Formats: sequence, C-alpha cells, structure tokens
Amino acid sequence: MPVQQPKEKSKLELGDDKGAAEGGNTFEAYKANAFTETAKDNLSTFAADVDTASYSMARRYLLQGQLPPTQAVRVEEFVNYFKYRYTPPEDGAFTVHLEGAPSPFNSRRQFVRVGVQGKVVSRSQRKPAHLVFLVDTSGSMASSDKLPLAIESIKVAVKNLNENDTVALVTYAGSTRDVLPPTPATDVKKIHAALDTLVAGGGTAMGSGMETAYKHAVKKAAGGVVSRVVVLTDGDANIGPNLSPKAMLASVQKYVSEGVTLTTVGFGMGNYHDSLMEQLADKGNGNSFYVDSMKEARKVFETQLTGTLEVIAKDVKFQVEFNPKAVSRYRLMGYENRDIADKDFRDDKVDAGEIGAGHTVTALYEVELTGDAPKELATVRIRAKAPNGTEAKEQAFPLTRANLKPSMEAASTDFRFAVAVAATADILRAAPAAEGWSLATTQKLAEGAVAGDSDRTEFVRLIGQARALTTASARGR
Repeated sequence: MPVQQPKEKSKLELGDDKGAAEGGNTFEAYKANAFTETAKDNLSTFAADVDTASYSMARRYLLQGQLPPTQAVRVEEFVNYFKYRYTPPEDGAFTVHLEGAPSPFNSRRQFVRVGVQGKVVSRSQRKPAHLVFLVDTSGSMASSDKLPLAIESIKVAVKNLNENDTVALVTYAGSTRDVLPPTPATDVKKIHAALDTLVAGGGTAMGSGMETAYKHAVKKAAGGVVSRVVVLTDGDANIGPNLSPKAMLASVQKYVSEGVTLTTVGFGMGNYHDSLMEQLADKGNGNSFYVDSMKEARKVFETQLTGTLEVIAKDVKFQVEFNPKAVSRYRLMGYENRDIADKDFRDDKVDAGEIGAGHTVTALYEVELTGDAPKELATVRIRAKAPNGTEAKEQAFPLTRANLKPSMEAASTDFRFAVAVAATADILRAAPAAEGWSLATTQKLAEGAVAGDSDRTEFVRLIGQARALTTASARGR
C-alpha cells in the first residue's frame, strides 16, 4: 500500500484551505497521534465524536476496488460506526465502560477502551422536533447516487418522525428557494409532493442556503423543541458568498448559540468535500454522515438521525490522566481533529462534542505499562453540560489493573471488535505506530467478534477486500 505521510494541520488553519484532493474529492489531512511519554505529559484531552462519514466513504472506495486515501480515514469514525452493547445508565446522561487487554501486535503493549453509553430516550418520550432539510440541487447533484438518493433519504426520515414533529424544506443551487414551509410530519402527501418537484441544475450557493435554513430553524428553537438543520449535499460550494466553512459558520454562529444543531449528510463521489462537511458538523454542534446506498440511507435516517435527535449532553470532553508509575507511554487512536488543550478541559467556554440519546462513544488507547505497575493505571474524567446548560458537571472513573484482561481472547466481544476496527483504520491510514501491523490479524480478530451483526460481517469482508488490494498494490510496485 502506498504510504502517504499526512501533513500536520493546526486547528486554526481549518477552513482556510482545501486540504488534500484525491480524484476530485477533498479531505483534511491530520498527523496521527504519536506515543507520548507519561512522565512528560500524563494528560490526554479530547472532545466526544459520533460522526461516521469516514467509514462509509472508505467502504465505498473499497467496494469500487480502491484503497481509500490515507487522509480519508479517521479512526474514531470507523470505531463509532458500529453498535456496542454497553449497559445504559439507570440515571444520569451516560455510563462509562472501561476495559483493556494485551495487544495482538506487540507483547509489550495493551489496548485500553473507554466506552460511553448515552441514556436511551424512546421515540414517544423525546421532545418534538423541527427539521429543516437543506438540499443541494446544483448541477453536480444530478447523478442517481446524489439528489435522487437524498430525496429518498428524507422520505425515510419523515416516515420515522412523530406526530408533533414538523418539517421544512429549503434548496440551494444558483439561488436559494423556500420549497416547503414548516409542515406537520404527518402530512406525508404534501411533503412527498414537495420533494418530488426537486431537480438538479445550476451552481452551488451553499452559504446563502445555510443562512436561510438557520433562519427557519431558529424560529422554532426553544427548550421544549429540538431544532435541527440537515444539509444534504456533495459538499461542493462553488459560487455565492460564505464559501469557506469558517465564513459559513461565522454567518450562522448566532443561531448555533440559540440551540439549533446541524447534521451534514454527504452523497456521491468526484467532487465530494469531506473536509467541509466534517468541519461544518463539528462547529454546528452536530454530526456528519456519508450515504453511499439506500441501505446506508435507512441506517442514517431511520436509526441515527431520528433516533438520536435529542441531545442529552453537550460540550462533552474526555480527559484521561495516566499514572506515570503504571503507564510509561500512551497513544490515543484517532480523535486528532478533536484534540483539546489540557488546560481547556475545565474551561466551559471551549466548545466540544455533543452526545444524542442512545449514542455510544468509544475511544481506544495503546499503552505500555511499567514493569512494576501499581493497581491504579489512570483516571478517566468526563465533563459535560446539560442540553440547555452553561455550566458543566464532571465525573471521574478509575482505570485499574482489574479492568485489564489476561489475554485478548478473555476480553469482551465488543472490545475485541473495537480493537480490530481501530487497528484496521490505523493500517489503512498508514499510521507510523501501526507499521508492521497486519490486516490478516485484524480480520481474524474481527471474525471472532461478529456476534451475528450484519454490519460487522460486512466489515470482515471489507478487510478481505483491503488485503487483496494491498497485495495487488505491493505487486504493482
């Protein structure tokens, strides 16, 4: 597999350039986290992330017979694509599940998992939702895997809304158009009729469309209503004002602060701006998906979007404090673009990630223990605000030797599968720390942890495809 060393990006640079372009698709390149000496810095701080776009995008590349570009692979989005059977909280917003086991790649290292399960809010219990669908109808959306799939996706979402929910529809191409005013989700005929009028043509005034959609959404934003803008696009913004994510977000920031959340859903290939979609969702207090098929449309719009509409915790930050006497080095796998300065962990003005009802968030570390490691390995702290709160509450959870299993085989099915996914992503993105790791090992590990889940079964097949492509690539050299 050709190794491409990603260029390092600071957060301040994001949105100021187009990142790395691959076959017309644009991605932001991040430098993979390296090992950190605990004696020099024993704190690891990052924001929650529940995006899944990177995995769906990589799957599409693999199914088309190509290895995904290294910069398209974000480890946390691979890991968080899958469901894990964490016990939900009996009270409070979430539970935390800690587990570790020896690495199958290096006998001197352990993998450690921090798993968070958000409380489940049933469809009948959640707050009424107002969704403003902002649909890109520019000429680049004409192919069957773009606008037609986006229209069918919205129909799936509408079918899964409640009687108290409302839907509005805004489109943008060369200009912005109000297609449907706020309409009860039960008026399916009217919503479908509006959707069926949409055709692709013209340029892409995305910034103007965002402004219009947010103006609609903010009218309904209140403590008792979930108000969300859902952007469906190939991410190509080529005309009109507010082209960069930075400029676009500046124009809608006032609405974000009033409680409107944002979901970005990407479609198609060839001019897909992954970096734009991911940054918008990050700054818009929401999440980013990529839809490559009707099957994925159902997963995103039936389960992930409508099932997790209600935010249960916002500005969710993680800080792991490693004990230097127990852990000599550590490395967080992924979350490079969710990095937070250690000093900002308790600064409640610093923005972080949101967790929706039923969401799980999983993070994995690779650690090296000291020879005479004491019982306490680390303290995991999670800091979060209530959905409408301004002050965060903090919880701490000890990671001890009791959390470590004697072997990978003795670890839980979910743990083994999460390690297989994270390691596969690290190999695909050519992370320096994963040099010498084998896809054969990750495939075997994943195979033993499928547990009858269709998404996991598909992942095992994708590793097989990646192995074949890697071998072919090596032969080609």
